Amino acid sequence: MKNQQLHSAVLLLGSNLGERKNFLEQAAGKIAQQIGSITKISSYYETKSWGLEDQPDFLNQVLVCQTACTAEKTLALCLSIEKELGRNRKEKWGSRTIDIDILYFNRDIIASGILKVPHPFLQQRRFVLVPLCEVMPDFIHPIYNFSNQQLLERCTDMLEVIKLNAKS
Repeated sequence: MKNQQLHSAVLLLGSNLGERKNFLEQAAGKIAQQIGSITKISSYYETKSWGLEDQPDFLNQVLVCQTACTAEKTLALCLSIEKELGRNRKEKWGSRTIDIDILYFNRDIIASGILKVPHPFLQQRRFVLVPLCEVMPDFIHPIYNFSNQQLLERCTDMLEVIKLNAKS
């Protein structure tokens, strides 16, 4: 078997419908099966909804996985997993059983019709940066040339991000 190049995919999981933790756990399991091995996983973090604010609170988590997939294939698999777990894309920023976003893919900069990496808004969202800093505080954003920790320190989003303990 020939050696395949492995890529680092950094994913943000979010859920604000139903058994949120269960949806995050199911998504992580499917990611491990379909995309690649999970090498780092953040705690769970709860936040008020962002964008459309009149909806249930979100539970978020960041995963880092090693994958042989391309960024585009990773995106396709993430969308497929969302659909498997009941994601219904009706309304921008609407409530969802599961949301899986690609935050980083290696140190690549991708701007295609279907995919933008690094995620174009990650530096503006505390609910992304807090769990990201738990697992990758020193990773340098390939466009802004600041570490995730520096991006968090500069972030003007004041949305409260609450770390939940393991039993939550």
